[in-house]
Amino acid sequence: MTLRHTSQHAIRPSATRSTATLWAKSLLNAVLFFCVFMIALPWLADRVLSMPLPIPTVLRLWVAAALFVIGLAVWLSCLDSFSRRGHGTPLPMDAPRELVTDGLFSFMRNPIMVGELSVVWAEALYVASLGVVVYAAVLSVLAHLSVVYVEEPELSQRFGERYADYRRTVPRWVPRLRRARRGDK
Repeated sequence: MTLRHTSQHAIRPSATRSTATLWAKSLLNAVLFFCVFMIALPWLADRVLSMPLPIPTVLRLWVAAALFVIGLAVWLSCLDSFSRRGHGTPLPMDAPRELVTDGLFSFMRNPIMVGELSVVWAEALYVASLGVVVYAAVLSVLAHLSVVYVEEPELSQRFGERYADYRRTVPRWVPRLRRARRGDK
């Protein structure tokens, strides 16, 4: 197994061959994400900056619920793509061996991160606490910086011209309304 270092982070392409095992590892990622980013850190943010926000009930309930359900569905779809087509997981120590550019990845380059952030913003709206909203905003900025300064250079190194073509045709955050095809601008 090759160990690659990019921006001081170790990335290991997955050696796991079983799709079921990859799914189990992805679900471990989900549990870790929820425990840390949906429970512990928002709780801490609310304790540090506990100020209720006057967010209308329709936003708190319906928009938050829609963001949560859509974000979770996007996330699960992408975990399936990583497991089945990428032969890996979102975890850096078990990264996909193949570049995934189809499914939701044909509309935007970072649907997993968008799904995760949608879930975090859903919680921020639902809780309606200044601390949790600030936490969601800071996490969004950190996610962007992580993608730009860690993930993209690492993917460029691992997948070369194929990733460069993908970057030219598929936007980072805002989804395209149609699937990207090779040669689209």
